[in-house]
Amino acid sequence: MKHKVLIIIGDATETVDTMYPYFRLIEGGYEPVIAAPEKREYQMVMHQVKPGWTITKEWEGYTMPADIAFKDIKPEEYLGILYSGGRAPEYIREDEDLLRITRYYFANNAPIASVCHGVEIPARAGCVKGRRMATVPKCQFDLEVCGGIFVNEPCVIDGNLISGRTFWDNGHYIGPWMKLLDEAREQLNV
Repeated sequence: MKHKVLIIIGDATETVDTMYPYFRLIEGGYEPVIAAPEKREYQMVMHQVKPGWTITKEWEGYTMPADIAFKDIKPEEYLGILYSGGRAPEYIREDEDLLRITRYYFANNAPIASVCHGVEIPARAGCVKGRRMATVPKCQFDLEVCGGIFVNEPCVIDGNLISGRTFWDNGHYIGPWMKLLDEAREQLNV
């Protein structure tokens, strides 16, 4: 039996923030489950600050179908969760079911990963107070106003919470998160 792991997305989710962990989960023997506000196809984007620019440039990325809507998620059926980045978190962070799910994973010390703007969801859920996290620097305020501690590093480990700043950090923070998932899976299989 493959253990299921949630990846949280919405329209304008960052492509690399989403697809890299998706394929790593498959490689690790997990079943990645794409969760979103509705069960439908979502348009992802690619973000990068171009040379000479002071703001982020956005291009269309791939599309990805959601396997399940937030309202249908029973969090106890999933081993862990990842909050992908891009602009989506800003728009989906008010979803009451997503907040319910988020609070469950923090309360149960489950393996949690967050990258880039993904921090906006646990921050809105009231789960970051006193927690050390990496995020893209322009989300530092979102984290700190909710009581979190901003750390500008490619991988920040705070107990069950693993975070990175942008897709450039995927090779740094996904491995430690996968290790937490492996440990949680082993405990269930004992």
